[in-house]
Amino acid sequence: MTEHVRVKICGVTNEKDARAAVACGADALGLNFYPKSPRYVAPKTADRIARSLPPFVEPVALFVNASWEDMTTTVAALPGIRTIQYHGDHLGEPPQSTWRYIWAFSIKGQEDLRTIQQHLDGLHAQPAAILVDAHVPGLYGGTGQTAPWELLAGFSPGVPLILAGGLTPENVAEAIRIVRPYAVDVASGVEQSPGVKDAEKMRRFVEAVHAAS
Repeated sequence: MTEHVRVKICGVTNEKDARAAVACGADALGLNFYPKSPRYVAPKTADRIARSLPPFVEPVALFVNASWEDMTTTVAALPGIRTIQYHGDHLGEPPQSTWRYIWAFSIKGQEDLRTIQQHLDGLHAQPAAILVDAHVPGLYGGTGQTAPWELLAGFSPGVPLILAGGLTPENVAEAIRIVRPYAVDVASGVEQSPGVKDAEKMRRFVEAVHAAS
Protein backbone atom coordinates (compact mmCIF):
# COMPACT_ATOMS: atom_id res chain seq x y z
CA MET A 1 0.00 0.00 0.00
CA THR A 2 1.22 3.49 -0.76
CA GLU A 3 1.53 5.93 2.13
CA HIS A 4 -1.31 8.01 0.69
CA VAL A 5 -4.44 6.08 -0.31
CA ARG A 6 -6.19 7.99 -3.08
CA VAL A 7 -9.91 8.79 -3.05
CA LYS A 8 -12.23 8.62 -6.05
CA ILE A 9 -15.76 9.92 -5.55
CA CYS A 10 -17.93 8.34 -8.23
CA GLY A 11 -21.32 9.24 -9.62
CA VAL A 12 -20.87 13.03 -9.51
CA THR A 13 -23.71 14.58 -11.52
CA ASN A 14 -23.30 18.34 -11.13
CA GLU A 15 -20.73 21.08 -10.65
CA LYS A 16 -21.84 21.90 -7.10
CA ASP A 17 -21.11 18.36 -5.90
CA ALA A 18 -17.86 18.36 -7.87
CA ARG A 19 -16.70 21.52 -6.09
CA ALA A 20 -17.65 20.03 -2.72
CA ALA A 21 -15.77 16.81 -3.48
CA VAL A 22 -12.67 18.76 -4.47
CA ALA A 23 -12.90 20.90 -1.33
CA CYS A 24 -13.00 17.69 0.74
CA GLY A 25 -9.79 16.46 -0.85
CA ALA A 26 -10.93 13.98 -3.50
CA ASP A 27 -8.20 12.92 -5.95
CA ALA A 28 -10.58 11.83 -8.73
CA LEU A 29 -14.23 12.15 -9.70
CA GLY A 30 -16.21 9.52 -11.58
CA LEU A 31 -18.62 10.66 -14.31
CA ASN A 32 -21.14 7.95 -15.19
CA PHE A 33 -22.06 7.51 -18.86
CA TYR A 34 -24.29 4.46 -18.27
CA PRO A 35 -27.83 5.59 -19.24
CA LYS A 36 -29.55 3.11 -16.89
CA SER A 37 -27.77 4.46 -13.84
CA PRO A 38 -29.43 7.05 -11.54
CA ARG A 39 -26.01 8.75 -11.59
CA TYR A 40 -25.90 9.12 -15.38
CA VAL A 41 -24.59 12.39 -16.78
CA ALA A 42 -24.96 13.58 -20.35
CA PRO A 43 -21.70 14.31 -22.17
CA LYS A 44 -22.29 18.09 -22.12
CA THR A 45 -22.75 18.04 -18.35
CA ALA A 46 -19.71 15.81 -17.91
CA ASP A 47 -17.68 18.21 -20.02
CA ARG A 48 -18.66 21.16 -17.82
CA ILE A 49 -17.79 19.24 -14.67
CA ALA A 50 -14.43 18.08 -16.06
CA ARG A 51 -13.50 21.59 -17.18
CA SER A 52 -14.36 22.99 -13.75
CA LEU A 53 -11.85 20.78 -11.92
CA PRO A 54 -8.57 22.25 -10.69
CA PRO A 55 -5.17 20.79 -11.58
CA PHE A 56 -4.33 17.36 -10.12
CA VAL A 57 -7.96 16.26 -9.72
CA GLU A 58 -8.71 13.57 -12.29
CA PRO A 59 -12.09 13.16 -14.04
CA VAL A 60 -12.84 9.54 -14.96
CA ALA A 61 -15.43 8.49 -17.56
CA LEU A 62 -17.36 5.36 -16.55
CA PHE A 63 -18.95 3.06 -19.13
CA VAL A 64 -20.89 -0.21 -18.92
CA ASN A 65 -20.93 -2.77 -21.74
CA ALA A 66 -19.98 -0.22 -24.37
CA SER A 67 -17.71 -0.92 -27.31
CA TRP A 68 -14.19 0.48 -27.46
CA GLU A 69 -15.31 2.56 -30.45
CA ASP A 70 -18.24 4.08 -28.57
CA MET A 71 -16.15 4.81 -25.47
CA THR A 72 -13.27 6.44 -27.28
CA THR A 73 -15.58 8.40 -29.58
CA THR A 74 -17.43 9.82 -26.59
CA VAL A 75 -14.29 10.72 -24.67
CA ALA A 76 -12.59 12.18 -27.74
CA ALA A 77 -15.18 14.96 -27.66
CA LEU A 78 -14.38 15.70 -23.99
CA PRO A 79 -10.82 17.05 -23.88
CA GLY A 80 -10.82 17.32 -20.10
CA ILE A 81 -11.12 13.53 -19.65
CA ARG A 82 -8.12 11.25 -20.11
CA THR A 83 -9.18 8.13 -18.19
CA ILE A 84 -11.84 5.54 -19.06
CA GLN A 85 -13.28 3.10 -16.51
CA TYR A 86 -14.98 0.06 -18.02
CA HIS A 87 -17.54 -2.26 -16.37
CA GLY A 88 -19.28 -5.28 -17.87
CA ASP A 89 -18.45 -8.19 -20.12
CA HIS A 90 -14.78 -7.66 -20.64
CA LEU A 91 -13.59 -6.86 -24.10
CA GLY A 92 -10.31 -7.85 -25.65
CA GLU A 93 -7.21 -5.74 -26.00
CA PRO A 94 -8.00 -2.00 -25.79
CA PRO A 95 -7.02 0.13 -28.77
CA GLN A 96 -3.75 1.99 -28.79
CA SER A 97 -4.58 5.49 -27.63
CA THR A 98 -3.56 8.29 -25.35
CA TRP A 99 -6.25 7.41 -22.78
CA ARG A 100 -5.67 5.51 -19.58
CA TYR A 101 -7.92 2.56 -18.78
CA ILE A 102 -9.30 1.25 -15.49
CA TRP A 103 -10.86 -2.22 -15.75
CA ALA A 104 -13.64 -2.94 -13.25
CA PHE A 105 -14.37 -6.44 -11.96
CA SER A 106 -17.05 -7.71 -9.59
CA ILE A 107 -15.93 -10.46 -7.24
CA LYS A 108 -17.55 -12.94 -4.89
CA GLY A 109 -15.04 -15.79 -4.66
CA GLN A 110 -11.48 -16.99 -5.23
CA GLU A 111 -12.27 -18.00 -8.79
CA ASP A 112 -12.97 -14.37 -9.65
CA LEU A 113 -9.47 -13.39 -8.56
CA ARG A 114 -8.02 -16.06 -10.83
CA THR A 115 -10.17 -14.75 -13.68
CA ILE A 116 -8.85 -11.21 -13.12
CA GLN A 117 -5.25 -12.42 -13.17
CA GLN A 118 -5.79 -14.51 -16.30
CA HIS A 119 -7.38 -11.53 -18.01
CA LEU A 120 -4.48 -9.26 -17.14
CA ASP A 121 -1.92 -11.88 -18.16
CA GLY A 122 -3.55 -12.04 -21.61
CA LEU A 123 -3.12 -8.35 -22.35
CA HIS A 124 -0.13 -6.91 -24.18
CA ALA A 125 -0.51 -3.57 -22.42
CA GLN A 126 -1.62 -3.44 -18.82
CA PRO A 127 -4.40 -1.08 -17.68
CA ALA A 128 -3.57 1.88 -15.49
CA ALA A 129 -5.42 0.12 -12.65
CA ILE A 130 -8.16 -2.37 -11.89
CA LEU A 131 -11.22 -1.66 -9.77
CA VAL A 132 -12.78 -4.44 -7.70
CA ASP A 133 -16.39 -4.19 -6.60
CA ALA A 134 -19.03 -6.36 -4.96
CA HIS A 135 -20.81 -8.88 -7.16
CA VAL A 136 -24.49 -7.94 -7.47
CA PRO A 137 -26.15 -9.68 -10.47
CA GLY A 138 -27.31 -7.22 -13.10
CA LEU A 139 -25.89 -4.15 -11.38
CA TYR A 140 -22.65 -2.25 -11.97
CA GLY A 141 -21.53 -0.26 -8.94
CA GLY A 142 -23.35 2.06 -6.60
CA THR A 143 -25.14 -0.86 -4.91
CA GLY A 144 -24.01 -0.25 -1.34
CA GLN A 145 -22.85 -3.86 -1.08
CA THR A 146 -19.34 -4.45 0.24
CA ALA A 147 -16.76 -6.48 -1.63
CA PRO A 148 -15.23 -9.49 0.18
CA TRP A 149 -12.35 -7.66 1.86
CA GLU A 150 -10.74 -10.72 3.47
CA LEU A 151 -10.60 -12.41 0.07
CA LEU A 152 -8.73 -9.43 -1.33
CA ALA A 153 -6.17 -9.33 1.47
CA GLY A 154 -2.80 -10.00 -0.12
CA PHE A 155 -4.16 -9.95 -3.69
CA SER A 156 -1.50 -8.36 -5.88
CA PRO A 157 -2.55 -8.18 -9.55
CA GLY A 158 0.57 -6.32 -10.70
CA VAL A 159 -1.26 -3.03 -11.31
CA PRO A 160 -2.76 -0.55 -8.83
CA LEU A 161 -5.92 -1.86 -7.14
CA ILE A 162 -8.89 0.41 -6.50
CA LEU A 163 -11.35 -0.89 -3.92
CA ALA A 164 -15.05 -0.13 -4.37
CA GLY A 165 -18.29 -1.53 -3.03
CA GLY A 166 -20.28 -0.37 -0.04
CA LEU A 167 -17.61 1.89 1.41
CA THR A 168 -18.71 4.54 3.92
CA PRO A 169 -17.04 6.99 6.32
CA GLU A 170 -17.62 4.39 9.04
CA ASN A 171 -16.05 1.33 7.38
CA VAL A 172 -13.42 2.61 4.95
CA ALA A 173 -10.59 2.57 7.49
CA GLU A 174 -11.18 -1.12 8.19
CA ALA A 175 -11.35 -1.85 4.45
CA ILE A 176 -8.00 -0.13 3.93
CA ARG A 177 -6.43 -2.02 6.81
CA ILE A 178 -7.47 -5.37 5.35
CA VAL A 179 -7.11 -4.85 1.60
CA ARG A 180 -4.31 -2.25 1.48
CA PRO A 181 -5.45 -0.75 -1.83
CA TYR A 182 -3.89 1.95 -3.96
CA ALA A 183 -7.18 3.87 -3.90
CA VAL A 184 -10.77 3.64 -2.72
CA ASP A 185 -13.88 4.44 -4.72
CA VAL A 186 -17.17 5.59 -3.18
CA ALA A 187 -20.58 6.49 -4.62
CA SER A 188 -23.65 5.62 -2.55
CA GLY A 189 -21.74 5.84 0.74
CA VAL A 190 -21.46 9.64 0.48
CA GLU A 191 -24.88 10.48 -0.94
CA GLN A 192 -28.11 12.08 0.24
CA SER A 193 -29.88 10.19 -2.56
CA PRO A 194 -28.68 8.49 -5.77
CA GLY A 195 -26.73 11.08 -7.75
CA VAL A 196 -26.86 13.76 -5.02
CA LYS A 197 -23.75 13.96 -2.83
CA ASP A 198 -23.60 14.87 0.84
CA ALA A 199 -20.74 17.27 1.54
CA GLU A 200 -20.43 16.27 5.19
CA LYS A 201 -20.28 12.55 4.34
CA MET A 202 -17.63 13.25 1.70
CA ARG A 203 -15.58 15.22 4.21
CA ARG A 204 -15.76 12.46 6.80
CA PHE A 205 -14.95 9.81 4.19
CA VAL A 206 -11.81 11.57 2.97
CA GLU A 207 -10.70 12.28 6.53
CA ALA A 208 -11.13 8.60 7.44
CA VAL A 209 -9.09 7.54 4.41
CA HIS A 210 -6.26 9.94 5.23
CA ALA A 211 -6.23 8.84 8.87
CA ALA A 212 -6.12 5.17 7.83
CA SER A 213 -3.31 5.84 5.35
